[in-house]
Amino acid sequence: MHFFWNSILALRTNRESIFRLTTGWAWFLLGATLFFTTHPAFSQDLFEQEQFDGPPAVTCEAWVVIDSETGRTIAGHNANEVLRPASTTKMMTGFLVLELAEDSPEILEETVLFSSRADKTGGTTSGIATGEKVKVGDLLYGLLLPSGNDASVALAEHFGDRLKIDSTSKGYDRFIAAMNQKAKQLGLDDTHYENPHGLDKDGHVTTAADLAVVARTAMKIPEFRKIVKTVQYQTTVDKPDGSQRVVEWQNTNQLLPFGYLGVKTGYTYQAKSCLVSCSQHDGRELIMVVLKSSSKDARFTDSRNLWRWIWTEAMNEEKATTAAAN
Repeated sequence: MHFFWNSILALRTNRESIFRLTTGWAWFLLGATLFFTTHPAFSQDLFEQEQFDGPPAVTCEAWVVIDSETGRTIAGHNANEVLRPASTTKMMTGFLVLELAEDSPEILEETVLFSSRADKTGGTTSGIATGEKVKVGDLLYGLLLPSGNDASVALAEHFGDRLKIDSTSKGYDRFIAAMNQKAKQLGLDDTHYENPHGLDKDGHVTTAADLAVVARTAMKIPEFRKIVKTVQYQTTVDKPDGSQRVVEWQNTNQLLPFGYLGVKTGYTYQAKSCLVSCSQHDGRELIMVVLKSSSKDARFTDSRNLWRWIWTEAMNEEKATTAAAN
């Protein structure tokens, strides 16, 4: 009997030791995981040791990567295939407003009165109601962080008549005309806008290559860069009865915590999941567009896998080619 109880005690002691050891390793692995995922530069150095045999397998229909400074295409697949842009449309919407603000910064302090039309716009929303008022500078966050379709309509209505374009249309329709005129000025032959938010509509189309140009152009405006890099934003809205309430918006771009610089997510039933993102490494900035990924999670996975490949194999190949040419 004495032998039996000693055996049980030994077994219990061993199990407790194993449990402590296992628990210790679990906490170590968790800590390591958090370290690598929250230190992009370190994890980037880590994966630079990997070898890739061409671009990774991705679920998206089309993708492209361009140099932010030169606009030159680094790599891509089906970059000129005409597809639906979904809410990446809002990059152009925000850009037109901020382009006006470059010459007249005071417009960011103007108050936008939300119309019933804006409030009733379907899909993702900023949560502003009919009759409520919010500053333009704040509403741009409601446009680009939670991807407010309502915010895009409110801004189009507010600024449409002030845009200098070759069109007799007014208000909201004039803003859409301005979006298309800007697309032509940028040489985006395969892009056409039917609305300021990106909800599916016949004729509302673009390409990955064209979207990269829009992103590159918009990212030249400091205020745009600041907004799309913001993870969370809070502001005050004036209600019709004279009282105020606080609204808070979260950015839908899940790459921001990993050191990426923006730019815009998108999803509709026909467009599927889209993402425009921006990244810097070794003093160089690139812009990536992925269109029609298989799911909302897949657009981030596709992008991160492509970024890993771009910053390793693609950049190394480019450096080798440049060196050989010289």
